[in-house]
Amino acid sequence: MKAAIVKEKGAIPVIGHMDFPVATDGLVVINVSAAGLSRVSKFRSMGMHYSSEFNFPIVAGMDGVGTMEDGSRVYFALSAAPYGSLAEQTLVNRKLTVRLPDGLDDVTAAAIANPGMSSWAALVYRAGFKSGQTVLINGATGVSGSLAVRIAKGLGAKKVIVTGRNESKLQALEADEAIAFDMTADSGQKRFEDNLLPVIAEGVDVILDYLWGDSALAIMSALAKTHTNRVARFVSIGTSSGQENIHLPSSVLRSSTIELIGSGGDSVSKADMLTAVRGVFEMAAEGKLTINTAEFVLEEIEEAWNAPLSPRPVVKVK
Repeated sequence: MKAAIVKEKGAIPVIGHMDFPVATDGLVVINVSAAGLSRVSKFRSMGMHYSSEFNFPIVAGMDGVGTMEDGSRVYFALSAAPYGSLAEQTLVNRKLTVRLPDGLDDVTAAAIANPGMSSWAALVYRAGFKSGQTVLINGATGVSGSLAVRIAKGLGAKKVIVTGRNESKLQALEADEAIAFDMTADSGQKRFEDNLLPVIAEGVDVILDYLWGDSALAIMSALAKTHTNRVARFVSIGTSSGQENIHLPSSVLRSSTIELIGSGGDSVSKADMLTAVRGVFEMAAEGKLTINTAEFVLEEIEEAWNAPLSPRPVVKVK
């Protein structure tokens, strides 16, 4: 079968051929129709993500949409190595599939599952979010962050605050307050922290952080300076800033009620991840969530791989 194959660690996939997968106990064959390209899917496929645990060569792609033997349309995740989602067929644990609701097309489902699930899982399963709480989203101008605004609202957030580097994009989001920052400017981190103080002083319950780095540190420092007894759960979801490490003073945690936690593949169960995907799909089928996509065919895998993540690249296999 035709497939996008990663031949060695760090390499981008190329078109090649693999044997068709064969179903075994618990593993089912999926006829793939579409696969979205997320940051985690790309890095995992190239062996550059903490969850990468396989030998090369492999078929690229972490998740996708396709049909089962009975013709039902499903979303699937974490194909059994060496099979991935960027091939005509893949092999998946039946328990790692979610049926698509009527009214949700394959391309939208493939594109929205990963970025939508990231905030749903973080809010519900890591932060213990309750309707009526206030949510701050750091890095809200990306695909995941912008979906997080609508998901938080859909789950009952009383107030959503967004932060990010692009002021015009922030203002276009359906948020209650927006604060832009520029960490490259003189005293950029301190200016951001100062702008946050009056907003955070009003109370924030959950912070969803897609950036990490200096902006994350500024938010935690501002939280510590408000001297409130209100618990603020800071959930680290990604490192889109490119800064993996920060200098976090112990005093920030000792002088505040911040609870610092993470959300990802090893901190949220697979069952809860799929429940989050199901919730995202239901919102999308009802027209409450949308996502812009850029469509490619499998033979255009190199172009798709190098494309920006917004609009979300989706590779159509069939």
